[in-house]
Amino acid sequence: MRPTVHDIAAAAGVSLATVDRVLNQRPGVRRITREKVETAIREIGYVRDVAAANLAKGRIYPLVFILPASDNSFMHGLHAEIGEAMIRSPSERTSIRTEEVAAFDPAALVTALEKLADERPAGIALVATDAPEVVAAVDKLVSDGIPVVTLVSDLTGSRRHHYAGVDNIAAGRTAARLLGRFLGDAKGEVAVLAGSMLVRDHRERLQGFAALMAQEFPKLSILPVLEGRDDPELAHKLVADVLSKHERVIGVYSLGAGNRGLVRALKARASSRPLTVVAHELTVHTRAALIDGTIDAILNQNAGHEVRSAIRVLKAKADGLAVIDAQERIRLDIFLKDNLP
Repeated sequence: MRPTVHDIAAAAGVSLATVDRVLNQRPGVRRITREKVETAIREIGYVRDVAAANLAKGRIYPLVFILPASDNSFMHGLHAEIGEAMIRSPSERTSIRTEEVAAFDPAALVTALEKLADERPAGIALVATDAPEVVAAVDKLVSDGIPVVTLVSDLTGSRRHHYAGVDNIAAGRTAARLLGRFLGDAKGEVAVLAGSMLVRDHRERLQGFAALMAQEFPKLSILPVLEGRDDPELAHKLVADVLSKHERVIGVYSLGAGNRGLVRALKARASSRPLTVVAHELTVHTRAALIDGTIDAILNQNAGHEVRSAIRVLKAKADGLAVIDAQERIRLDIFLKDNLP
């Protein structure tokens, strides 16, 4: 059995109230008595249940989510999941708020992080823009004792505590295998629509996609990446333009957001040549496009799981507790029109 506070009190010859004051570092205990309690704690091997102690004290965890200001359906969904977490706040002892920064803007993200350093929340979750100055700002927060979790897009090389998101290289390879298998022995070009190469999740998806395409589907060549900045209007323009100029395009991989614009461009094209399309994130718009055959497959990450994971990890890190890796692994789902939830 694990030692309890009753065992400490018995070993030190003090009251439970005295043990409680020592454990919670409250005044009113003589130095010699405090030393006796601390000695008893060491000798009997008492390990404090920090989470239970914080529950007993009614501790509230102020958490901040930093998201890019973006008019895309996935980010709207992420906002909605954080809103659900806010509703659960009383039972989860959290106080959650969101801050928006300009999308793909490292300087704006650094400014937001530096302001939070003075505020000292219990934890920060951010959709990371991968830049040296962002790494430095995150490392400074961690060195100051503030837990940091990256959300959706990682910041490898930083000291962040955890990444709540899918394996993006594996996601890109999965997209390549789906597209290659769907196209069979066909020979042609593949257009790739990204948000920005400034974010690691998009770079890693492209890396995985290009590697598997070259390895297993050499008849398919990848066109230069279109960077739509997750903007539906820009995505529409870029995709419409590439489809009009490249007659050999037979496949499209959308590895970011901006899929509303992609769908518009696909439906508006004058050519009757068939296109095979794989995209990311199951939203209202991609669901409809999957059902009507405009998109062939969707790779999806569960935004709700990511938000819940970020909250669990930030609370655990704030308490100095271990994270259960298996519980926090984010699954990549593959949806066709036949298995939509």
